[in-house]
Amino acid sequence: MDVFEAIRTRKSVRSFKDRPVEREKIEKLLEAARLAPSASNRQEWRFVVVTDPEKRKALAVAARNQAFVGQAPVVLACCAEPDNHVMSCGQLCYPIDVAIAIDHITLAAVELGLGTCWIGAFDEKEVKKLLGIPDAIRVVQLLPIGYPADPSPVAKKRLQLDKIVRWERW
Repeated sequence: MDVFEAIRTRKSVRSFKDRPVEREKIEKLLEAARLAPSASNRQEWRFVVVTDPEKRKALAVAARNQAFVGQAPVVLACCAEPDNHVMSCGQLCYPIDVAIAIDHITLAAVELGLGTCWIGAFDEKEVKKLLGIPDAIRVVQLLPIGYPADPSPVAKKRLQLDKIVRWERW
């Protein structure tokens, strides 16, 4: 599979098979994140891998009661150890850099036959409490990972290029 095929076939998975994800595959996903680019090579991303069923269920509650989060065999708490560096464009580095690392994970997951779903609806304080994450660390996203219950492709509803692209100026 090439990267364009992974991009075309990636989908948000909210139903997973009751099958554990092999540690080697989890490590490959984390390696994909580790290799992601970051502003000034800051590499502020940090990950907590959660496979314990009770912790996953508690994370589902912290994720606004999204039960499927706890049903995934793996949930990554995608975090940052921020230094609050602001790029010259005015943007904080860490949310963007963590998002790039997560995107590397989601595309690598497709290659490995796994599904993921970005979760931004969660109580950060509760997630930190559940996972023993220090106050100075930010939880940017949760990422459930597992084998999709339905691996079939879905049609993506996306705007046409002429609606999102301007050439040379707005």
